[in-house]
Amino acid sequence: MSANPITTLSLVAPLTGVLVPLDQVPDPVFARKMVGDGISIDPLSNVLLSPVFGEVVDVQPSGHAVTVRSDDGLEILMHIGLDTVRLVGEGFHPRVREGARVAAGDPLIEFDLDEVGRKAKSLLTQIVITNSEVVARIDAATGLVTAGIDVVATVVLADPADGAGESSGAARAAASDAVLVPNPTGIHARPAATLAALAKQFHSDVRLRRGDDSANAKSIVSVMGMAVGYREKVTFTAHGPDAEEAVSALAQAVRDGLGEDCPPLPTEEATARRGVVEPEPDAVAAVPEPAGPRSGDWNLLLGVAASPGLGIGRVVQLRRDDIEVDEVADDHHIERRKLNAAIDRALLDLSALERRLQDESSPDKAAIFAAHQEILADPDLLDLAASAIDKGKSAPFAWRGAFTTFAEQLSGLSNEVLAGRANDVRDVGQRVLEELTGQRAERAELPDNCILIAEDLTPSDTAQLDRSRVVGFATTSGGASSHVAIIARSLDIPAVAGIEERATDIPDGALVVLDGAAGSLRMNVTDDDVAQIRVRQERLAQRKAEEEARQDEPAVTRDGHQVAVVANIGGVEDARRAMATGAEGVGLLRSEFVFMGRATAPTEEEQAAVYADCARALRPGQPLVIRTLDVGGDKPLAYLPIPKEENPFLGVRGVRVGLEQPEVLRTQLRAILAAADEGAALHVMFPMIATIDDWRRTKAIVDEERAAHAPDAHVSVGIMMEVPSVAVMAKQFAAEDGCDFFSVGTNDLTSYTLAMDRGHPKLAAQVDPCNPAILTLIGGAAEALHARGKWLGVCGSVASDPQAVPILVGLGVDELSCSIPAIPAVKAMVRAYDLATCRDLAARAVSCSTPQEVRALVPMD
Repeated sequence: MSANPITTLSLVAPLTGVLVPLDQVPDPVFARKMVGDGISIDPLSNVLLSPVFGEVVDVQPSGHAVTVRSDDGLEILMHIGLDTVRLVGEGFHPRVREGARVAAGDPLIEFDLDEVGRKAKSLLTQIVITNSEVVARIDAATGLVTAGIDVVATVVLADPADGAGESSGAARAAASDAVLVPNPTGIHARPAATLAALAKQFHSDVRLRRGDDSANAKSIVSVMGMAVGYREKVTFTAHGPDAEEAVSALAQAVRDGLGEDCPPLPTEEATARRGVVEPEPDAVAAVPEPAGPRSGDWNLLLGVAASPGLGIGRVVQLRRDDIEVDEVADDHHIERRKLNAAIDRALLDLSALERRLQDESSPDKAAIFAAHQEILADPDLLDLAASAIDKGKSAPFAWRGAFTTFAEQLSGLSNEVLAGRANDVRDVGQRVLEELTGQRAERAELPDNCILIAEDLTPSDTAQLDRSRVVGFATTSGGASSHVAIIARSLDIPAVAGIEERATDIPDGALVVLDGAAGSLRMNVTDDDVAQIRVRQERLAQRKAEEEARQDEPAVTRDGHQVAVVANIGGVEDARRAMATGAEGVGLLRSEFVFMGRATAPTEEEQAAVYADCARALRPGQPLVIRTLDVGGDKPLAYLPIPKEENPFLGVRGVRVGLEQPEVLRTQLRAILAAADEGAALHVMFPMIATIDDWRRTKAIVDEERAAHAPDAHVSVGIMMEVPSVAVMAKQFAAEDGCDFFSVGTNDLTSYTLAMDRGHPKLAAQVDPCNPAILTLIGGAAEALHARGKWLGVCGSVASDPQAVPILVGLGVDELSCSIPAIPAVKAMVRAYDLATCRDLAARAVSCSTPQEVRALVPMD
């Protein structure tokens, strides 16, 4: 019996250029062949041609990618460049539409080589077979090819009559037997690292599975995210040329304890002999008493002050309606295309939103939506969805399951950094789900003077609130430093986070009072209560008017002690607004806004121009403190690759990036020095200094650049005190030559000192910089600096908290760097006290036991 004839298909070069193996593409999604196998081209021509006769089945909305289905059923995705979806269609001009018939060599997309090359991560263009199951082998060419003439690859199609994997060149699928995890503490960080390192030795795609849950076995974070416990049953599946070897080796590694010395697992008989311990009868009968209100008053619900202000309004409970989706679908190729298109549309929206916020000089908010774009590029999230689609699930069903699982895994982790990102995953996941289904979340028109209550609001929800109707909101999760709280403060909307769960039981339409400064919500208010509160609102409005009337006066205590009140800014427009609200300079210019929202790093000249504009926006002689580039952690940059880390907040971030990539830091320092003669008193401040060696290495770079380029420039140099080691060793740091000042970043200092992430849904309510431990560190640093004739500022959120102001003044803080809207109130608070009273309050504050006791020392009206 003769063998079936082998069917081959030649792919004609879609571009003129040099061929590059797919595994050398600097993008894990393509390099790991998660989309499919194929080849990459470094292009020299600017018109993408069809490599086969067939039908155009997909053109991406941003015009950067197209899929053609050949007459043999081969689906070929052509993706121009890397990260080009972020260009929002700029430089791309599709020449075909979906459904068009094309011949080999017909034009598909025309693109601007210069523009795309300048803005994209890379011009490498991928030609990938997305339905790899119909392929037995791909023989790729090498070298230089000419568009429409040369063959880039010969595809050998699989014989449907053959069993999978019969050909020695075909990919194989394999699964292991179930294995019980012997590690007493489960697969935590160390065994997860061992497992991932072993999995990476195999070419096959390998997944760790537990029931319906699965994880990329080559991803430490993904494996940890599954939180596999002791004696839980897991299996491995693999697809690729060495699938059998991979699952066998990984299963055995788990049996052996993944590098840990594990006691033998108990036998089933021993387990049965132990039996089940029955609870004591009293324990079964005992019913815990319902917990009382935190305040002792059933009408007063307490939370965390997230955004100051006082609001009276009618409750509107926000509850998300589940989007209905079909579970199964007929064609997984179509479903994959649907998902890819929906993700691209979501990326377009996020990119546009990020750019708008950058244009509005709102870098903090823009960074949130930049991070959302990074989430949509996470290979493990995409892999979860693709895996479900390949099993016959519809794209909406698969995507909803993927992002929900991902978010739940993150929120349940003990790693606060990862747990705090769960809300962002849900936000961006919902955005794509709406794109997939067309079922937009119905946002009913809100009534006037309403107060929203929800389990949580997403950053997208908050950014779109109608300030003319919403007078405040409360959420049962989140904290004062969450992304939602940051946006609320920028919109001047009173907000309370971490409110008691019973808030969700308040009926719609109930009249309540929300006090954002006190972190409380009062219900069952009477007409007399409302009348009193209206009087209080009028008093607060009058006070605000008085504060604004005196905003240009200096902040001087009753007995003549002056404190500098300056602004935290993110750009030139912020600097101008700060001057209009009474700021006496800038205590924190977040220079990363210059670096964000672009495909390439800013040049020295571009940076210098921005810093000079900021300096010119101030009055002559006023301070301008520029923080050097603070990225890493939760603020990545596409063109400044930082490897993924198990805990990025304890990894390469802040000045550590500059020390690892010194040319980035040197370029920025030269730009700052170039702006030194623009009128403002320039200061440069380094984030994430943790050791004396950090400081000395950084200061040496400053000295070298100053000597070489601006020996006469007057720029003082200081440290952002956000790592507890700097506070503990304040005397040693203050004694260092050339260390002129500290500025306390209380947000990070509080998180690092308390070992709590301020975005963690369960811990955020406890991250209060008025904790006596934080105040003690600040007071010690002020004393150490003053002994050397140097100064201490505070640029974290507590500097904008009027309740904390007299305590900070009493601790010896010389400069308060605030959010722009808070400046008049902070200056007024300084004027309301004498220095002796402030010092007495500070002494009492550091002797308190809780932040609540500290805040009680400074009652607010």
